[in-house]
Amino acid sequence: MSALRLALFVSGSGRSLENLAQHVAEGKLDVELGLVLSDRPGIQALERAERLGIDHLVMPWKKSDSPATYSERAFFEVEARACNRVVLAGFLRLLKLPPAWQGRVMNIHPSLLPKYGGKGYYGDRVHRAVIAAGEPTSGCTVHLIDDHFDRGEILLQREVPVLASDTPQTLGRRVFEEEKRALPDAIRLWMET
Repeated sequence: MSALRLALFVSGSGRSLENLAQHVAEGKLDVELGLVLSDRPGIQALERAERLGIDHLVMPWKKSDSPATYSERAFFEVEARACNRVVLAGFLRLLKLPPAWQGRVMNIHPSLLPKYGGKGYYGDRVHRAVIAAGEPTSGCTVHLIDDHFDRGEILLQREVPVLASDTPQTLGRRVFEEEKRALPDAIRLWMET
């Protein structure tokens, strides 16, 4: 049994979940994927979790009266499944970390934070803003979270050039290729702490 048992919080397609599961299956990442928790039903990430045989749970955001209440319930579910770390893999909600979870929750974001982070900056919205600003580079950031969107200690960043011909979709594809390497690498670093 691996010392690291991860819960993944998701809100969308689950591409990062699929990537991590592949790394685990190929023996490139010595972790267990113990739970996939979604803030909404009917998303592709849940279909991926089902296909991969990973325990999964929907906790609708709309049924919570605050980020603190949602977080309390979510971390109860994480602990009930003996997960000891959490990865936000496309999770779009603000969490309020219980004291015991400080330093134990990681996020991957599709920009070079602190640029293009915060509420409302996700997916193509980030890439559109990067292109509109004329940035020469973009990339991804893996960081530990705090009680604010896209803040916290940066563990790893990867860069890609922004090309004159880029659309949000083409830039997003190149950034995601870096995310596929960055997230497992950051988890390996995290395992050493």
